[in-house]
Amino acid sequence: MQTFRSLKRTVLAGGLALAAMFSASLVAALPAAAVPARVILLRHGEKGGPLQLCSVGQERARALVDYYLGKNAKKSLLKPGQVPTAILGLSLHTLETIYHVADSWEQPVVFYSVMPEMVDGKLIIRQDKLAERNRQAVRDVFTKPEWAGGTLIMNWEHDHIARPRLDIELTPAQRAKVQEKHPGRPVPTKATTLFDLMDLAGIRMPDDWPGDTYDYFWIIDFDQQSGLPSAFTMIKQEFGPPYENLPHNDWGQPENISASAGCTK
Repeated sequence: MQTFRSLKRTVLAGGLALAAMFSASLVAALPAAAVPARVILLRHGEKGGPLQLCSVGQERARALVDYYLGKNAKKSLLKPGQVPTAILGLSLHTLETIYHVADSWEQPVVFYSVMPEMVDGKLIIRQDKLAERNRQAVRDVFTKPEWAGGTLIMNWEHDHIARPRLDIELTPAQRAKVQEKHPGRPVPTKATTLFDLMDLAGIRMPDDWPGDTYDYFWIIDFDQQSGLPSAFTMIKQEFGPPYENLPHNDWGQPENISASAGCTK
């Protein structure tokens, strides 16, 4: 799958026929205005298994409403008077984390749903399905006219935000299923992250999201003329009462949660 930058170069070079071959790609022949002005990315709260957050993650979800993302938040990441254009989630963990933020704005969560499945007696979240929803979400981010020029909040799975070695090969059966569902569409061979799909390598920022890091925001601004990412800011979550005891480890450092909290990796 081509990224936004490579597709744009193809179109600008006059290769419209070639670009049409990638109609399943994210932004073939996109108008430059069909991009958000800003995307606020964050990871879901700490997990208590494949179905729900642990007590720490649930507390973080409440703290995000009060301090950073909810209506009338104390340290709001939104400008005064600004309303999020859309609030997106990817999995049950992200839905549980971001639901109360969306509710404070009287908005729904735009949910790119991936549910846990039972495989060999264990509940798992299939990475190939997360990858497919990732592509669908980014396609919407860069094509929905009602989101153009706005601020999107995306609560995501960290591996699918950025993980340079993420390489989930689809089985022949999975590839055949994709071809049956979308005839004529190029079939991906591996999962792709937001870092790749949004062409974030063009700005200076991390290319990985560490497994123990739950307490940061990535804020990405997009140039409204070119449609490409133009600025990046990373902000650490720092909460006051009654959430001052939430883990606030530095980027990439161990979180060190008590086993009594019931959190899992």
